[in-house]
Amino acid sequence: MHALARARRSASRLRDVLIAATLTAACCTAPASATTALREVLFVGNNWDGTADVIGSTGDFAKIARINVIPDKAQRLTEIYLNPIKLIYFLGIRQGPGEGHDQFVDDMYSTPDGTAVVVSRPSFADVVAIDLATGAIRWRFPVSGYRADHMAVSPDGTKVAVSASTSNTVHVLDIRTGRQLGSFRAGDKPHENVFTAGGSLLWNMSIGEVDNAFDDPSQDWLKGDRHITVADAATYRVVKTIDMRGRLDAFGRRDLSDAVRPAVFTPDESSLYFQVSFFNGVVQYDVAADRITRVKTLPKNPATSEDRTTWVNDSRHHGLSMKPTGDKLCVAGTMDDYATVLDVATLQEGPLVPAAKPYWATVSGDGRACVISESGADQVTAIDFATGRKLLSVPVGDHPQRVRLGHVPNGWTGPSSG
Repeated sequence: MHALARARRSASRLRDVLIAATLTAACCTAPASATTALREVLFVGNNWDGTADVIGSTGDFAKIARINVIPDKAQRLTEIYLNPIKLIYFLGIRQGPGEGHDQFVDDMYSTPDGTAVVVSRPSFADVVAIDLATGAIRWRFPVSGYRADHMAVSPDGTKVAVSASTSNTVHVLDIRTGRQLGSFRAGDKPHENVFTAGGSLLWNMSIGEVDNAFDDPSQDWLKGDRHITVADAATYRVVKTIDMRGRLDAFGRRDLSDAVRPAVFTPDESSLYFQVSFFNGVVQYDVAADRITRVKTLPKNPATSEDRTTWVNDSRHHGLSMKPTGDKLCVAGTMDDYATVLDVATLQEGPLVPAAKPYWATVSGDGRACVISESGADQVTAIDFATGRKLLSVPVGDHPQRVRLGHVPNGWTGPSSG
């Protein structure tokens, strides 16, 4: 009996210890993402050399590290060269949108915990997550078709949408695992993606066939089906399509293409500002009224050829960002080699800041500056929203395109693999 009593007392003490340990773990151990301090940064995708530069998000925008986003290049190339259809598209991307170069990085976003960056890779037709500690690939998602394009991340950071431009599909992935959550069909050559309504809606803009030479306005009908597709971000069902052709015609601008390029909403999401193919300017669309309200034509660079077939992927201007206060709009005048800041109330442009083929525009971490990628000069340039004047430039890799705000662990200086 004494032995049995001692055994029961021992079991009781062990139970108490285990309960105490469990309670301690529950109350005092937090997920790594909650305890790890994060630093806000800018990721700059260097499309032609397959790297992403990580720089400060404000101030002097100092360079922190460079990431190789194609560590699996040899494996991917082997797969491509062994598949005749993939090879045809791979070489077509090189000679078409790549301007004679492979397109290794289009878009990128960091994961919520700041431990990985998710990258769309056009020439490899996939999306990968690169571990920021090791430089290794955590997961890979091959998109449908043969080319990956622009992405968007949901406001809570958990979903990433990517345009599969040759299959007219938008995939939505779990940003942590790469698992597809859903997809929907869009117009020809889906391009820009934007989450709205707190992440409950996803807008996709299709730009049509930008890689054909039917660039004369009389040949516009040969550019394909171009429209905005609005999908429910929970069910991935299309809830609305918006063809800007009728809206532009009603505004008296039959001369403008209805291929919506980069686009940005006002902070209250009442208006959408966007660029269209071949146009040096900006269009404003009233979301509730479903109509075009203003069109702003910006200055042409006299040195820019008027031969539309020489403009990269049908762009004339490509890149928009809005100051968080909603009163300033930054425009990248890609083929006209400048950027400028517009006053939203009047749409009057500020100084034309010279820039070499600026390809994108985003906002600095503090919201005070517009940051453009100068793909022709391999640098990013910060422009003061308040004055419209250039602040500084930072050299980056070969042909920078997308620039996105993101996070890395505090003290991070690059992957250990180099």
